[in-house]
Amino acid sequence: MNKKYLPSALILYLNYFIHGIGCSILSQQVVKELLADQWGMDGVMGVTAVAAALGLGRLISLPFAGPLSDKFGRRISVLIGCFSYVIFFVGIAFSPNMTVAYVAAVLGGIANSFLDTATYPAVAEIIYKYTGIATMGIKLFISVAQLLLPFFLGLCVGTSMSYLMLPLICGIVIAVLGVLAIFAPLPKVEGVGKGESFLNNLKNAHFSLESVALILIGFTCTATFQLWLNCAQTFGTEAAGIASEDVSMMQTYYSAGTLVALFVTSVLITKFKQVRFLVIYPVISLVMLVLVYLIKSPMICYVGAFVIGYAGAGGVLQMATAVANDLFPKIKGTLTSLVMIASSLCNYTILTAASNMSAAGVIIMNIVITVIGILLAVFVNARYGVLLKNAGASE
Repeated sequence: MNKKYLPSALILYLNYFIHGIGCSILSQQVVKELLADQWGMDGVMGVTAVAAALGLGRLISLPFAGPLSDKFGRRISVLIGCFSYVIFFVGIAFSPNMTVAYVAAVLGGIANSFLDTATYPAVAEIIYKYTGIATMGIKLFISVAQLLLPFFLGLCVGTSMSYLMLPLICGIVIAVLGVLAIFAPLPKVEGVGKGESFLNNLKNAHFSLESVALILIGFTCTATFQLWLNCAQTFGTEAAGIASEDVSMMQTYYSAGTLVALFVTSVLITKFKQVRFLVIYPVISLVMLVLVYLIKSPMICYVGAFVIGYAGAGGVLQMATAVANDLFPKIKGTLTSLVMIASSLCNYTILTAASNMSAAGVIIMNIVITVIGILLAVFVNARYGVLLKNAGASE
């Protein structure tokens, strides 16, 4: 690893610190209440529909964001991502109505896609001897930001600022990071400029039931943590009796669980097959969701936040992608894109549906989808041995 690229890696990681706030800010109960009042809405669940637009933005942009990063280089995609995020943050902070916020959120999803397709390969190209650690660093910066988010909101109260000053500050910071990215040195990569389009790759792919199951797991595992992230605080206030000013601590417990999972899971997958975690972690999430729904107490909500952060958001999506790459090496890139597209489709459709439901109804929907994910994972596990042999034979 060339040390001259370390400042560049730090800039890329700091983008994801801001992204960690961006993808969670609309799930905070105090922010939801403020935005609902600003937009003249009766309830907070409508804000969840705006959060769903982040998934729509990803869905729109993912098919061409990756090929663009390969064709024109990582820097261009990083700049598009940063610029789009500036519009998202400023748009949310000053949105006079839900329509303006919705458009801003779509641009936030587009920003996420371009940052993903540029940053994941870029940090792997910089820290090329430890690519797993390089990409894990992205999740680490996201989790740290989400862990600190309640404290940032508390700081707004302590300084008599509006909660909506936080997205505005984030917009300014990521604009500065975008400017720094213009001048940051990045490794030259052989093959950039020759990327195939997503549609061309899709035409040449040969899918099986197992590969389709892995794509669908991208949908179900995303639902588990996204429904919790965006709706659990509302459930905590409406059904479990947590005060609005205290419920944001659920975010802290959730993020702490995710951070613990990053370190524990990275050790466990060296000792056990990662495909097994596609069953084990969703089962843990399922048990916790059922307990939260039945008991409805502040303590169980806080415990549930930690457990869902660990088992739901602690790497199931990444492990599903890794398993897909192991089992289907000939369509690795295409399958990875499809898993992420399924994840984005989930963000949009499931959160849109959740915006029209009660918080308790959302928990029930989460339970049902998590059960479906477990069944899909059991099927993949049952076929794993045969598929692994086939993958080895095809190389």
